[in-house]
Amino acid sequence: MTDDQYAELTVALEAVFAAARAHLEAVKAADGRIDDDGVWRAYVELNNASYEYDERLLDAFGEVTPWDVDAIDPDEADRHFGAGLDEEDADTADDPHPHVLSIRQRRDYQVPSVAALIRVAETSRQSAAHADGEPEEPVESVSEAVLELLQAGDGSLAALDIPELEPLDGIVTVTEVEAPLDLDAYEETDGDGPYRLNAGDRLVGRLDEHPYSDLNGVETA
Repeated sequence: MTDDQYAELTVALEAVFAAARAHLEAVKAADGRIDDDGVWRAYVELNNASYEYDERLLDAFGEVTPWDVDAIDPDEADRHFGAGLDEEDADTADDPHPHVLSIRQRRDYQVPSVAALIRVAETSRQSAAHADGEPEEPVESVSEAVLELLQAGDGSLAALDIPELEPLDGIVTVTEVEAPLDLDAYEETDGDGPYRLNAGDRLVGRLDEHPYSDLNGVETA
């Protein structure tokens, strides 16, 4: 091995030391911030310095380090992970999804027994009344019963998965809209406005829900 090769190996080792110190400083400066660009760049530099030293050590002596790393292209890594964009670049970057996604769902139900549904809702309301100390109020209609169950379930339709309600067909749509929902723009009695598509909105797709399949018509092998 020539003196030049020894010198190159020493330079590669010093580069590892320098990159390790820079990485530590970047980690300390980030102070726990996730996805910090400085930490990422320092990591790439440490990775590549380690890879370079490992390769030179292997070529010179047939030895390896315990660092099992591959070289990382800094530019390609920045593009993949979104690092390296300053505020001006971020403002002008080409965003493939500039719109807001709006998920809309409709599910219909059959009520086998109004009395049974109201009893379930009254039980839910009574439990909530005992919890907050408010006086109990009777549930007097199907709509009140359903609203009571939804409130108890924090608005989730899963709260309606009860024997007292038989699910019918439903639909879920995914739509790109140009502006997010503004509740103050609609009266509380307006049930159509919040769902109406405006010019520029685009239906991406829909998912049809069939709660009951015709199992008798399923072919078996």
